[in-house]
Formats: sequence, C-alpha cells, structure tokens
Amino acid sequence: MNCPKCKSSNMQVQVVNESELVTKHHGIIWWLCIGWWWIFIKWLIFTIPALIFAIFVGKRKKIKNVQKKIAVCQDCGHTEEV
Repeated sequence: MNCPKCKSSNMQVQVVNESELVTKHHGIIWWLCIGWWWIFIKWLIFTIPALIFAIFVGKRKKIKNVQKKIAVCQDCGHTEEV
C-alpha cells in the first residue's frame, strides 16, 4: 500500500473503535397511537412513582460501537480510511 501524498510504501493499518452514546426514543407511530394520551395519564395518576422512576432510572441509553480501519503513513503522517 502506497501513500497518496508522499508515495511512500511505509504505511501501517490500525483498527480504531469509535463509541457513541445513543438515547433511545419512541417512533412517530407510538406517539400517534399511544404516547399522546399515555404521558398525560401517567403524570396525572402516577405522579409520585413517575417522578421517582424518572430520577433514579433516567433515560434509556445505549452505546454504539463502530470499528474503522485507518491507514497511517509513517513518513508524512497522512491518514486515510481503508
């Protein structure tokens, strides 16, 4: 593999792991069918338990991992995705 910038063949391939924190959300169909009345009833009837749940449980989160292969030129430092 040759570097496109300096034409050197001294390239090294590395695997880079990128992590991203994603919050789960309900879709539009859920909000149209259930969400518009469920949120109102939940806070009207279950106010205290809902507050406790919101404070201690928090939002539903998920970690999304993406692995990328990146070639790095050892001479000039140019990087490119493989």
